[in-house]
Amino acid sequence: MMKRTNYLFIVILMLIFNACTTSQDGPAVKAGELMLWYDEPAVEWTEALPLGNGTLGGMVFGGVARERVQLNESTVWTGGPETYAHPGAVEYLDNIRGLLQQMRVFERKGEWQKAWELQKEAEVLAMDHFMSIPLTLTEYQPMADLFLDFPGHTQTENYRRELDLSTGLSRVEYDFQGVRHVRESFASYPDQCIVSRISADKRGSVSFNISLDSPHSGYEIKEVTPGGMVLTGKVENGVIEFEVHLQLITRGGEITQRGDALEVRGANSATLMIVAASNYADYNTVDRNPERICLEKLEKSAGKSYKKLLQTHIEDYQQLFNRASLHLYSPTPSTLPTDERIRQFAAENDNSIITLIFNYGRYLAISGSRKGGQTLNLQGIWNDKMNPPWGSKYTCNINIQMNHWPMDLTGISECNEPFFRTIKELAEAGQLTAREHYGAEGWVLHHNWDLWRATAPVNRSNHGIWVGGSGWVTLHLWEHFLYTGDLAFLEEYYPVMEGAVQFYTDFLYEDEITGYLISGPSNSPENGGLVMGPTMDHQIIRSLFEAYVLASRLLGEENELSEKAEAMAGRIAPNMIGQHDQLQEWLEDKDDPDNKHRHVSHLWGVHPGSDITWKDETLFNAAKQSLVYRGDEATGWSMAWKTNLWARFLDGDHAFKILQNLIVPAVDKPEKESDPPRRAGLYPNLFDAHPPFQIDGNFGASAGIAEMLIQSHILTEVNESGPLEFSDFEFLIHLLPALPSAWETGSFEGLWARGGFEVSISWDNGELQTCVITSHQGNPCKLKYGDKTIDLSLEKGETRTISL
Repeated sequence: MMKRTNYLFIVILMLIFNACTTSQDGPAVKAGELMLWYDEPAVEWTEALPLGNGTLGGMVFGGVARERVQLNESTVWTGGPETYAHPGAVEYLDNIRGLLQQMRVFERKGEWQKAWELQKEAEVLAMDHFMSIPLTLTEYQPMADLFLDFPGHTQTENYRRELDLSTGLSRVEYDFQGVRHVRESFASYPDQCIVSRISADKRGSVSFNISLDSPHSGYEIKEVTPGGMVLTGKVENGVIEFEVHLQLITRGGEITQRGDALEVRGANSATLMIVAASNYADYNTVDRNPERICLEKLEKSAGKSYKKLLQTHIEDYQQLFNRASLHLYSPTPSTLPTDERIRQFAAENDNSIITLIFNYGRYLAISGSRKGGQTLNLQGIWNDKMNPPWGSKYTCNINIQMNHWPMDLTGISECNEPFFRTIKELAEAGQLTAREHYGAEGWVLHHNWDLWRATAPVNRSNHGIWVGGSGWVTLHLWEHFLYTGDLAFLEEYYPVMEGAVQFYTDFLYEDEITGYLISGPSNSPENGGLVMGPTMDHQIIRSLFEAYVLASRLLGEENELSEKAEAMAGRIAPNMIGQHDQLQEWLEDKDDPDNKHRHVSHLWGVHPGSDITWKDETLFNAAKQSLVYRGDEATGWSMAWKTNLWARFLDGDHAFKILQNLIVPAVDKPEKESDPPRRAGLYPNLFDAHPPFQIDGNFGASAGIAEMLIQSHILTEVNESGPLEFSDFEFLIHLLPALPSAWETGSFEGLWARGGFEVSISWDNGELQTCVITSHQGNPCKLKYGDKTIDLSLEKGETRTISL
């Protein structure tokens, strides 16, 4: 039964239900869902708490005698403008393909040694003549450190540090000699600065020293005045120059310059504003004036009180963060510090930490990815190492895509902007790579890029030659359109889609063994070496072709290329089932059921793709069998992916089991024999551990939690010919598709489904209680809960309550 209902009344009903279901929880659970807190300062970087405004990142350690805020700026990288393409590489393409095709012949004969020798020969040939120049990419760098020294603050009491996810505010407080000292910090996107306020509950009690430092040799403290200081620096192995400007405002007390430091004595409070910039303009140009940019940022916030700066920040942050919420009833709400909650999770019924992890992923997205910034890299925008793991770059055979899984789903689609803008730049840079390496039109992206938009195959041929990057990132554009129905956006990015499709229509190889169109040379990311015909490539390319055909019809752009893509999509090698009842990872049936590799690339078609769904039960079950073979243990990001996959397989308890495996204390490298072995999990600050730190698992976990509660699919088929309107598309919304038995009572508000639907629901004892849906585009949909499915037709902007 459906009825039209006043939206305000619906919201009131939802709030009443949430109040009823949380009455046993009280403030403790609300704090447990929205607050990271600790009873001692951070010692390790992965204990510090992150702040960010999409460009400037800070890690707050919360020290007592010495506070450290480690600083990053998203354009501080090594290197400089570079094309990376290998001139003449295409001359070796046929030889590489020939060797790999011979390899497949011997594999089919069971002559594995000969097949291996041919593969190695192809990989050596590719290393010599097909890889990028230079072979490796540049690295994301730390920028500077802010130090605040508090002389004599050693014997303190009642210490607490916290990060409030509802406001984006970090707070450190403690008692010293009967005085309560408080430090508050936040990163403001509107004012483009990090702000810190130091105060005490007794007048004249704020005394401390301020200094700036940088890990880059040759940095200079350019200026120190009672009003602040300026640090300038240059990346040693590159062209990037940067500046950090600190502005100091005190109430009462005295400010004294001591060399390159400032001393504040006897103040009532002090406010610090930090801005930073580099000379990076775009991936081809480094001619901006960082000093001028910093001064412009400070001028923008000049004259604003701390209260006004904080208010502006909270209003901006909450208009994104407050769009979605999640509550899971906890039988035993925890009041422990966050690091202890991680340690105790396996023994406690602490569902509120699941909500905390969900909220933390959204917090990191809002803090790390805002309009005008750079795409979230492997560490987001937070990195303290000069030689960071994997260069802290953009690995796009799963990781950077996972960073963006929560954006549309959890109502923060604006946080996609840096990624989408970068895809445009990659489409420009990737044209040269497509020509030089494959003799193809359009553009291609391999498995990594950096600040300078490298698109060529890098590192080593056995994993660097992977052509699926451009197809996968382009499909994010299509997915964003499916969530929003934004035709202007689709029209803007249609040339990017077209260029990616153009490349694959030129690149696909007609296989003389099977007659199919296949991809190659390529690899199934980081598993099995250089091959012809990895399953993942075929899933991505087929999905891209189908999306492009639909986009062409929507925009009235049907042309020879869209007709060609539609015809070729049906000729691409299909998903195949092998001897172990598994989905084959390659064209040849050679999967090892004992292989526990972290990548599950051939399951891309299940999630995040839709090449394999419940519509084909046989393939669906084969894909599930492959996931069973891969096992439940993995790296942090891999467990996040498996959470999403088990959700798509509609197995909530198994998805929750993977989350449980993730919520354990991470161990980087054991220091002594009695220490636990290296282990994926979560660091004390909830950063995800590969290990070491890699942020994609945080975003993947947030998305996976949402996928357990709501899923959506486009039902419109590509073979439905003729012009299309978005309102012609039909969608399926599946409510509570993979609800774990441990989450028996809860609610969410503001999650999104494809088709432009915003959904809020509540459930009790595992049964749906309320459902409120708003259609932002007016599309028809099927609404599924359990074994019930209803047809739903809402006008654009209409909200209804639904009973199922």
